Amino acid sequence: MTSQLDLVRAIHDINRPQLLIKSFDGIHISRPTQSNMASLSDQIYVPAICPESLGDSEFKRRHGLKYAYVAGAMANGIASTALVKTMGENGMVGFFGAGGLGLAQIEQAILELKAGLGDKPFGFNLIHSLADPDHEMATVKLYLHHGVTLISAAAFLRITLPLVYYRVKGIHRDSRGAIVTPNRVLAKVSRIEVARQFFAPPPEKMLNQLVERQMITEDEAALARQIPMAQDLTAEADSGGHTDNRPALALLPTFIALKNEAMATYNFESPLCVGLAGGIATPESASAAFSMGAAYILTGSINQACVEAGICEDVKKLLSQAEQADVAMAPSADMFEIGARVQVLKRGTLFSVRAEKLYQFYKNYTCFEDLPPAAQKEIEEKFLLTPFDAAWQSTRDFFLSRGQEQEVDRAEQDPAHKMALVFRSYLGQSSRWAIRGDARRKMDYQVWCGPAMGAFNQWVKGSFLEPHTNRLAADIAMNLLTGACVVTRAAFARAQGLELPPDAGRFSPMPLDDILNLISS
Repeated sequence: MTSQLDLVRAIHDINRPQLLIKSFDGIHISRPTQSNMASLSDQIYVPAICPESLGDSEFKRRHGLKYAYVAGAMANGIASTALVKTMGENGMVGFFGAGGLGLAQIEQAILELKAGLGDKPFGFNLIHSLADPDHEMATVKLYLHHGVTLISAAAFLRITLPLVYYRVKGIHRDSRGAIVTPNRVLAKVSRIEVARQFFAPPPEKMLNQLVERQMITEDEAALARQIPMAQDLTAEADSGGHTDNRPALALLPTFIALKNEAMATYNFESPLCVGLAGGIATPESASAAFSMGAAYILTGSINQACVEAGICEDVKKLLSQAEQADVAMAPSADMFEIGARVQVLKRGTLFSVRAEKLYQFYKNYTCFEDLPPAAQKEIEEKFLLTPFDAAWQSTRDFFLSRGQEQEVDRAEQDPAHKMALVFRSYLGQSSRWAIRGDARRKMDYQVWCGPAMGAFNQWVKGSFLEPHTNRLAADIAMNLLTGACVVTRAAFARAQGLELPPDAGRFSPMPLDDILNLISS
């Protein structure tokens, strides 16, 4: 008779299929053979499931990956070159967090990753610049110039001309007549109407504009009408940063249905893929994503506390102590005026409270001078740490240095816009204070974070991954994937009526060397 410990070990031995045979004296474990599979009826089959078998094989082939695992782009270089390198070196892909950075910083990262990774996979972020479309186009041109062939398109409300330019530039047919699209887009989307745009060919109007401007050829435009804007789309559920707080259980099936609809409508040559992000932080959530049909999983918040993340140690420590309720929604710097919001860490910082105050003041007053004197004093002494006029001069200089004279001209004519720009300056700088670890600004740290962080911390409690100083991105990824295999095998057994001990479906974090020994045994 099999002991409970033996049963747990059998489920955790992910490389080996198991045949669990019910008899009068309990459960017996056997290796499946042709004879016993055919002759026994009261049996439970548990297939071998390895990390490299999870996810969509076409997605992995398309991007040269061993594992269907993506490390998302955290803005301002928090998704650092070190993070992207370790993903590429371990059979996964990471995206450098180019959002919020200047072109020189992005170019430096491109050169570093091209030299460090060679032909291993990596990508860069392209964040929708609603207030600065010229920067979006300049970033695209930089990517094309340096041969960056994979981008993560994030925070897009609609398809833009720079995005279309990136996608279709260089498209051609190979010697067999198949369409080759050198530049790949992995879109991150939470809204159905936006997802439809990415799963459709580029807008005809924008293709015509690019041809008229001689940025693409007529042949490129003709071929572009036969491809989707993005072959890969991440359903972004309740994530850190820009999010609509969508529930993953509803969002992923909806986007998979949308993918199938698009394939039936357009009959694209290559299949479309849908992955899942937002809330992926434990073996259970990773297993659930793959079981629901996700082609890949994308992690974000949990990587921010990793050794490789480009953010200060104080923030990593705060993140490693966060619980699921330690997050809040706050006004966004880049789309402040329209009320867009980001999900941030509220533990150990007053940012979410202060940002909300600024937004309410902007909505309810036409200029800073109309605010109650007590509110003006609070903003100047606690938020800006300088008089409003001095803060405006600094903000003015920033926009002039970026070549955005029109913003300055408008602000000097419109006091409400001036107030918005100054408040946006505070919101924008708060992320950089957190990255640098500016102790004077600790209460103003803006740290993008979703509830996944709390779930992760609960899972790793008491393990070697509990201290943030031990959190290496590859260790976390392989533990999530291996744990997902264990959880999925346990689910197979339970679905066939087997009552398992509680520990059978639980996976405790293991050092990377132990993981690699387990999956190679």
